[in-house]
Amino acid sequence: MGEVARGGCCPPMDLFRSEPMQLVQLIIPIESAHRTVSYLGDLGLLQFKDLNADKSPFQRTYAAQIKRCGEMARGLRFFKDQMLKAGVSPKYSTTPVDLNIDDLEVKLTEIESELTEMNANGEKLQRSYNELVEYKLVLQKAGEFFHSAQSRALEQQREQESCHLSGESMETPLLQDQELSIDSSKQVKLGFLAGLVPREKSMVFERILFRATRGNVFLRQATVEDPVTDPVSGEKTEKNVFVVFYAGEKAKAKILKICEAFGANRYPFAEELGKQAQMITEVSGRLLELKTTIDAGLLHRDNLLNTIGAQFEQWDALVRKEKSIHHTLNMLSLDVTKKCLVAEGWSPVFATKQIQDALQRAALDSNSQVNAIFQVLQTRELPPTYFRTNKFTSSFQGIIDSYGVAKYQEANPTVYTVVTFPFLFAVMFGDWGHGICLLLAALYFIIREKKLSSQKLDDITEMTFGGRYVILLMAIFSIYTGFIYNEFFSVPFAIFAPSAYECRDLSCRDATTVGLIKVRDTYPFGVDPVWHGTRSELPFLNSLKMKMSILLGVAQMNLGIVMSYFNAIFFRNSVNVWFQFIPQMIFLNSLFGYLSLLIIVKWATGSQADLYHILIYMFLSPTDDLGENQLFAGQKNLQLVLLLLAVISVPWMLLPKPFILKKQHEARHGVESYEPLQSTDESLQVESNHDSHGHEEFEFSEVFVHQLIHTIEFVLGAVSNTASYLRLWALSLAHSELSSVFYEKVLMMAWGYNNVIILIVGLIVFIFATVGVLLVMETLSAFLHALRLHWVEFQNKFYEGDGYKFHPFSFSWLDDEE
Repeated sequence: MGEVARGGCCPPMDLFRSEPMQLVQLIIPIESAHRTVSYLGDLGLLQFKDLNADKSPFQRTYAAQIKRCGEMARGLRFFKDQMLKAGVSPKYSTTPVDLNIDDLEVKLTEIESELTEMNANGEKLQRSYNELVEYKLVLQKAGEFFHSAQSRALEQQREQESCHLSGESMETPLLQDQELSIDSSKQVKLGFLAGLVPREKSMVFERILFRATRGNVFLRQATVEDPVTDPVSGEKTEKNVFVVFYAGEKAKAKILKICEAFGANRYPFAEELGKQAQMITEVSGRLLELKTTIDAGLLHRDNLLNTIGAQFEQWDALVRKEKSIHHTLNMLSLDVTKKCLVAEGWSPVFATKQIQDALQRAALDSNSQVNAIFQVLQTRELPPTYFRTNKFTSSFQGIIDSYGVAKYQEANPTVYTVVTFPFLFAVMFGDWGHGICLLLAALYFIIREKKLSSQKLDDITEMTFGGRYVILLMAIFSIYTGFIYNEFFSVPFAIFAPSAYECRDLSCRDATTVGLIKVRDTYPFGVDPVWHGTRSELPFLNSLKMKMSILLGVAQMNLGIVMSYFNAIFFRNSVNVWFQFIPQMIFLNSLFGYLSLLIIVKWATGSQADLYHILIYMFLSPTDDLGENQLFAGQKNLQLVLLLLAVISVPWMLLPKPFILKKQHEARHGVESYEPLQSTDESLQVESNHDSHGHEEFEFSEVFVHQLIHTIEFVLGAVSNTASYLRLWALSLAHSELSSVFYEKVLMMAWGYNNVIILIVGLIVFIFATVGVLLVMETLSAFLHALRLHWVEFQNKFYEGDGYKFHPFSFSWLDDEE
């Protein structure tokens, strides 16, 4: 199965067995190696093996080219950061790039140097502009200080003059004439500094100045209303303009150090009012010039960034593609002549023709004198596992791969999981109202899948979007099981026909089903709506769902054991057929297959037999009469035979297989030197057979203990796994009861008050409870329980999951890796 090479380009998708793989060797002329690897990357059907695993990355042939691509990638990241800061988004263009990697490297270097220079010039201009803005503020605010001081001085002078004219009075100072007669050369000349200090530091700044100069300074501050862009940090900061007056050079030196420590920017300032006005005019003119220059520079920079954005995606794809090509070339080994590269890798058998066509096309396009050589190698190495999936099956395959990747050509549980997983989920989630809500959510993602697949989604949305087809089937099956349970947000509806029962009197609804009389044919599909709301509802549904869970569990476990049979037949392992499949089928069905038969017979006959009593006493007292628990003639003898078969099947599983494996090993070991070489397929099958314990070493005790553990695990697991399927009943009951509580205790209770506000509040609480608990938490809970039933109860019967995935060299993976 799957071993014969199929014709045609693309064989039909087969999920049951992974694609047949082959180990191939390519001998590529060095002049066409780059183009060959590029074409194989476009094809995406060859997984290269690293033939230079013993070499470090720096010792490999194409290390310099990878470093060069890394440098170009760094330049592209720099461009991307600049575009993000400028608010320019890269535009995706379908036009192909006609640049080769060498021209692109030159172009990227030129653009990077130009952009770096523009950024540096822009920063200098912006810093000068911010300094001039601060300077203008200092001139305006400090000018106000001096203007007010001069105004006060003039007033005082006029007062003094008026006093001289009016003559001396009793209030005239006695020492005034002496003060006026003091030599002007002995007067202390005050100096001053002006600038801006951050407002948050202004109080500390003033205090430190006072202490450092012992109070021999005079400080004036004025608040700047709007935040100012700091020239050094470039951040908006609230600042104060200050003017500090001092006497002496020592005080000046201290003030300068304090200004530097507090990040206070100082600016020159003239004392004369005329010069101040002139400087304000000059600064305003320079600000206008700088603003015009900065705007022109920003416009030029935006044009350059838009030009980069128009081709950024193509450049980025080309650089990443080139880097991946050289990284792959580094996995190839040089032959002794250093004229050819030797590659080895895994490819599907169906891809042979496509790979050969790619090699021939690469040699032709490279004008190579010699074509690449393609040959298939024989190996005992286990090939990778490759399933060809589509957007529908990929999410189901992902569920299986999360447990473990299938061994090469092992039976794939995904084929059955596509149906069984959403069905078991629906058994626990059966409500066709909730199923419709899930269906609408799944349809939303499916209808908008093209748009959503091109967007960057958050983790939860991306996970939900990836499983949209799983949710779709879960919703469809939930609607189906909801019709069977006859629940729509816990409310029953007589959809398919009227109820088969009617009440004898008005009190029968709250009594038991004894008060009901059958007046019509049996309800045609699902549970009769009359069961809901009666006292017998819970015992009836519990019995139904518990027995149904056992039937589904035994059926799925039997399917798992049957799958082990197909694996054994495919790998030609007759030992597993006779000493694993057959005794396991006998043991499981002698006990729980028989229990399933009893359930069906009881349903069919309407018997009152106690199935617990039958199964327990089948072990404790197998020879006792069944009495009223007998369901059919010959039941006692059948139970004795089944019990005997179950007991016999345990040593049947345990004892023969280790001895047979030991005998097979001795037979192989004895003729090993004279055995002819096996074909590739046979060797792969021998290698992939998990019961082949090698030709060199065979520890009988180890094999026996392994088989003992496997037998005990199966015997105990048959009981525990069957009990584990009762979670279908428990989760279904919990979902139904929660839904009923929300409906009756929230919505109906609010409805009973006959108050619009209470009704609206109750409706809102009902909606939030339904969405939050039943549609989110219960969905997740049922999903996880269905996952466990598949991973543990179903797959442990046949699935090893110890393979490794096929990861071909493909350019389509570059976006995901990035």
